[in-house]
Formats: sequence, C-alpha cells, structure tokens
Amino acid sequence: MGIDLPLIWAIIIFFGVMMYVVMDGFDLGIGMLYPFVPDRYDRDVMMNTVAPVWDGNETWLVLGGAGLLAAFPLAYSVILSALYLPLIFMLLGLIFRGVAFEFRFKARDNERHIWDKAFIGGSVTTAFFQGVALGAYIDGIPMHQHSYAGGPMDWLAPFPLITGVGVVIAYTLLGSTWLILKTEGELQRKMMRITPTLTWLLVAAIVVVSVWTPLADSRIADRWFSLPNLFWFAPVPILLCLAILVLLRSLRSNPHATPFLCTLAVIFLGYTGLAISIWPNIIPPNISIWDASSPPQSQGFTLVGTLLIIPMILAYTAWSYYVFRGKVKHDDFYH
Repeated sequence: MGIDLPLIWAIIIFFGVMMYVVMDGFDLGIGMLYPFVPDRYDRDVMMNTVAPVWDGNETWLVLGGAGLLAAFPLAYSVILSALYLPLIFMLLGLIFRGVAFEFRFKARDNERHIWDKAFIGGSVTTAFFQGVALGAYIDGIPMHQHSYAGGPMDWLAPFPLITGVGVVIAYTLLGSTWLILKTEGELQRKMMRITPTLTWLLVAAIVVVSVWTPLADSRIADRWFSLPNLFWFAPVPILLCLAILVLLRSLRSNPHATPFLCTLAVIFLGYTGLAISIWPNIIPPNISIWDASSPPQSQGFTLVGTLLIIPMILAYTAWSYYVFRGKVKHDDFYH
C-alpha cells in the first residue's frame, strides 16, 4: 500500500489555512474593533498586543497558496481564475493594514487618525473578501475542460456576501477575546461587554450558513443527514454549541484565556464543518483532490521540504508568542 500523497497535501493545506485564520484572525479583529475604542492610548495597547508577532502570520497563507500550486496545480489555476478580484481586494487590504501598522506609531498626532482609518479599512476589507472568496468557493466553481467556465463577477452573489459578513464577525470576536486575554482594566471590561453581542452575531451567521448550504446542494444534505454519517458528524455541531456556551458563561466571572480558547474552538469546528461538506473535492462540486493532483514525483519532492520547514515555522511562532506572553499595559511601547 503506497502513501496517499494527495491526502497528505490536502491535510497540509487545510492546516496552513487554519493556522492563518487563527493567527491573523485576531490581528484583523483588533483593527475592526478600533471604531469601538476611540481613546488613543487604548488603541496603542490594542496594537501593541500583536505588534511583536503580527508580521509572521501571513507565512501560513503563503504556505497554503504555495502548497496548492505545488500539489494541486489544476485547483490553483481554476480557483485563482474564479476568485481573482476578491483575492486582489484581500491583498490590497493586507497592504493597507501592514502600512498603517508601521506608520501609525511614527505619525504626528494630527495625522495619526489617517493611519487609524487605514488600519480599520484594511482589516475590514481583508476579512470581508476572505469570507467572500470562501463563500464563492463553497458555492461551486463552474468548469469546462479543466478551465474556469464562469465570469469575473460570479463571486458577487448572496451566499458569498453572507459568508463575507460572517468572517468579519468571526475575526472581530477573535480580536475581542484576544484583548480579554492580553489586556486589563477598562479596555478589558469594554471587550467583555462587546463579546456577548459578537458571539450571538456569529451564532446567527453560522446558523444561516449551516441551513443555506444543505438546502442549496443536495449532496451536502446527503453528506450530513444520511445514516451513518449523521452519527459520525454529530460531534461537530454538538461541540460547537458547547464551546459557545462555555464562552458565554466564562464572561460572567473574571475571564482570562477561556473566551479566546473557546472562540478558537468555534472557528476550528466551523472550519471542520465546511471541510466535511465539500470533502473530498478540492474544486467544488466535482473535482476531487486525486483528480486535481500533480504527478507523484512533484508532490513527493516538495513534501520533503515542506515537512522540514513546517516544524521550524511552528517552533519560531511558539517561541515568539512565549517571549511576548503576559498582559500588555499602557507603558509598553512598540517602536
């Protein structure tokens, strides 16, 4: 029995994208929380919670994209052709967010508001168009003879727009719970007041997507509700509901890490549910990971380097978060 290289690469890409969502999600969420925190010094603290680590988070996005090109070139060409515009808007948002991150600390007091607005706009744009791209991907990509057969604006449809809003809410919730973990005083209390509303908004978005997808695609309905799949997949929604309940209950006392960990669990379980819905297709609705894979020689060659580099990235990331652990206070500065 040989090694199933397409399956290994699918797991690696799934892992890379999930790590990006986790690591960069709360960075973007902090930007989207800026309008709720007008005080300049509180905004400084918010940005300082991620200042030492934010610029390494896109590594996981690059890993996912490079892995898709190396292991599934057909999927890379078709998906990018279908999603050029939302992905370009996403990259523009990342650029604005990154530039604003650096320039805000160096700007004069009367100019800082410009970079604050750029930080907010870049964060919202990035999160929204990531969600739009995800929704358009789940909705299915039309193909003809191994090429994209749709138009440049096919992503502009109700379901992708709803998932775009859902990702904005999810990242904002990640940001608020991250600030509960990393801050103290009035800023932390403000995040504790905001978090329940964000949680219920995310629950509403999850319900809409969870109802919409099986109604729109009978294959997804069969995947989830036929026996014995119903019993195999039931732990996903059950654990998701449990994580939401624990998150809400933890906010009633003096929370620290629990809200953030529960939010991570909610994001992971939602992401897992989407993966279950489309598996084993890498180009929904019909092209599987085996149909779209590159030659085994290419996958094996690139896998060697990938398995060497991923532990290094994980070690560096873990060490950087360990070094900058603890609460961030008003007298902590990023230069």
